[in-house]
Amino acid sequence: MVKQYDLIVVGGGILGTFHAYHALQNGLSVALLERSSIPQGATVRNFGQVVPSGMDAKWQVYGRRSLEIYKDIQTKNDISVRQQGTVYLASNQEELQLLEELHQINKDNNYSSQMLSKQMCLDKYPGLQAEYVKAGLFFPEEVNVEPHSLIQKLHQYMHSQVNLDIFYNCNVLHCESDRGGVIVNTANEGEFWATKTIICNGNDFKTLFPKLFETSDLEVCKLQMMQTVPQNNFKIPGSLLTGWTIRRYESFRECPSYAAIKAKENLDSFQNKWGIHILFKQAIDGSVIIGDSHQYASVKEIDTLGFDLNMELDDFMINEARKIFNLPDYTIANRWYGVYSQCKEKDIFNESIGKNIHIVTGIGGKGMTGSAGFAEKNIEILFK
Repeated sequence: MVKQYDLIVVGGGILGTFHAYHALQNGLSVALLERSSIPQGATVRNFGQVVPSGMDAKWQVYGRRSLEIYKDIQTKNDISVRQQGTVYLASNQEELQLLEELHQINKDNNYSSQMLSKQMCLDKYPGLQAEYVKAGLFFPEEVNVEPHSLIQKLHQYMHSQVNLDIFYNCNVLHCESDRGGVIVNTANEGEFWATKTIICNGNDFKTLFPKLFETSDLEVCKLQMMQTVPQNNFKIPGSLLTGWTIRRYESFRECPSYAAIKAKENLDSFQNKWGIHILFKQAIDGSVIIGDSHQYASVKEIDTLGFDLNMELDDFMINEARKIFNLPDYTIANRWYGVYSQCKEKDIFNESIGKNIHIVTGIGGKGMTGSAGFAEKNIEILFK
């Protein structure tokens, strides 16, 4: 018998999950089809930082709404959300200037932020190297999550409390318009039918509609991260983002001085070649996630990124991290890479095949922060 729903979401990562969540909030029947036993992609291979402060004006609206959604769900069920705030640390006068300009932009946008003096940074973040930091900009509303457990907890909550039907190890092989809706064929769960289908395929461009992706402006990005052993009795309150992050994140591109400051950079430096910026985020067990780097390839060349970890990148990031923050123990317990997709020109890949098949992917590094708010608006548009 064909299973029938108002909406089928293909892909159980954060973007697909929040499309399912908002459809359920609108009273629709929803099936979420995930090809693995738990999601394996960028959703679980990231820092777990929810930082609207790093987004441009358009996406900060989605990010701020995402904060509200995360916090609301956390009051009903523990999904690992911790409101500890985010700080950007300037290491020189140029970065300080960008912080001051972003502070003013956020004042104008009515988004809470606070300039921190050098001494305030040193007092708030024990271990911060005095010779590195000049000042900081703190965003108190922002949260951390545990990427390895968030999505599982969110799925469990949605299944038990919000009536989501989840099918794990459910590999979708084919999807086409049928009988005024969409028929979805799977490898092991048979056929599904829905009024609409949303495909949030992450960086899987070889299974469904491969020709469409090959001619798109999508690309993939490989990022390397690492995690220390637990830091016994040592706490880092919130997320620490540093000077190279200030020079990279989209929000700073809206600062008046950004273009002139970026024009001075050495594009041939090792740091710029590999898109490295240094971030710190402490997990619940006391370990600290450090990273990351960025390596790009087109959809057709995704396999050229390889499956190996470049130890030269990790060594470089650890050496730079030591100049910024004095952790009690820099022993690395885990190393991994993540891969996400993004568009070269657009801010997200949001295309329709006919009236009822909708592909939403290529959200880039905005997924953990922007998905909840974006999906809410997208569901509203698709089902109006």
